[in-house]
Amino acid sequence: MLSVVIPTLNSESGLADCLDRMKGADEIIVVDGGSADSTTNIAERLGARLVIAPKGRGSQLRAGAEAALGDWLLFLHSDTLPSPAWNDAVARHVRDHPGKAGCFAFRLADRAWQARLIEHGVRIRVRWFGLPYGDQGLLVSRALYDEAGGYRPLPLMEDVDLVWRIGGRRLRLLDAEAWTSAERWRREGWLRRSARNLLCLSLYRIGFSPDRLARFYA
Repeated sequence: MLSVVIPTLNSESGLADCLDRMKGADEIIVVDGGSADSTTNIAERLGARLVIAPKGRGSQLRAGAEAALGDWLLFLHSDTLPSPAWNDAVARHVRDHPGKAGCFAFRLADRAWQARLIEHGVRIRVRWFGLPYGDQGLLVSRALYDEAGGYRPLPLMEDVDLVWRIGGRRLRLLDAEAWTSAERWRREGWLRRSARNLLCLSLYRIGFSPDRLARFYA
């Protein structure tokens, strides 16, 4: 059984498309952190199971995993849209690599050359360091998730924290892409946002707390 867990906060713009794409899952859980828009209405109208949790992706993802019934979990951002054949890629992974976690290949929904450059950088990061971010999705068995300790209620870096505990040797790239909205890159600047993400990762690596990083990131 596959449970898809989607954390939301004022996510009405892309949630409907995401939920429609994930219809092949056995269970879809939307974990809301206090949206003031129509996010929760969209989730309930489209048949997702709604869970309310304290604001913050770490807290929301952990709550979603605790509520999920599946023996496989797929954590996905609401502005990320896997390719139409995502369920075939997931089924192959579950069949052939049951002891490993998986992530989608990262794509940005923009034609700009900067988007292709960022995608290339992400491929290098995943291939060399075994480090995908949350916008690539994370497919993991319940057994491996529990063994690694699950998501921690961190305000930032919750995805990096869990992937490091899983370990790069127990992670592989799925045979499917996931397209993520490029709105934040366009709004904040391609170079600026990418540089800030890299700086946050570096500071976290040398010991800066997620609370301090969250204030810096904001």
